[in-house]
Amino acid sequence: MATSPQWWLFAGAALLMVLTPGPNMLYLLSRSLCQGRRAGMISLLGVVAGFLLHMLAAALGLTALFLAVPLAYALLKWGGAAYLMWLAWQALRPGARSPFATRSLTADSPRRLFMMGFLTNVLNPKIAVFYLSILPQFIVPGAGSVFRQSLLLGLTQIAISFAVNLLIVLFAARLAAGFTARPRWLAAQRYVMGSVLATLAVRMALQPQRAG
Repeated sequence: MATSPQWWLFAGAALLMVLTPGPNMLYLLSRSLCQGRRAGMISLLGVVAGFLLHMLAAALGLTALFLAVPLAYALLKWGGAAYLMWLAWQALRPGARSPFATRSLTADSPRRLFMMGFLTNVLNPKIAVFYLSILPQFIVPGAGSVFRQSLLLGLTQIAISFAVNLLIVLFAARLAAGFTARPRWLAAQRYVMGSVLATLAVRMALQPQRAG
């Protein structure tokens, strides 16, 4: 599956989701700017731990889901499509604020940095929906264990997210300055991202129902 078109499409969806600003990106960017790269790296390790929890929970749950009634799968599909469309609206709505605006944060201990990164990700609705509604669309029935496919896709998402977020931590100051100095680029980024998210939502909604 790792070389199949389905896997490459999933990798693209995972990249799109991590590039869509959310709690993880905003927290890591703000933390890195306020407390430095080391704090950003510790926070990122907490975020990765949260991803692992999401992945294991989804892999175990999806194994049971594919053995259950097709209605549950259909509900997840429509829920994921609706959430993607909501993200698209947040990017495209009039008066939308730049997602790269950072917050001032007080300095915290390494343990608290890790736990805050972990909780930020565990409680992130975007990640929960991704694993429960979007990831199942890329599992191929009859291509092997659902659990193994789920782990492979989950590890792919974690690797992509880690790479992107690592760049954010390492270059937080430059990113913030660059985004602030280019308001037109920010507006263009919002429209492009919103359009792609809406397209992905429509594709998911129109995907044929699979047999249970």
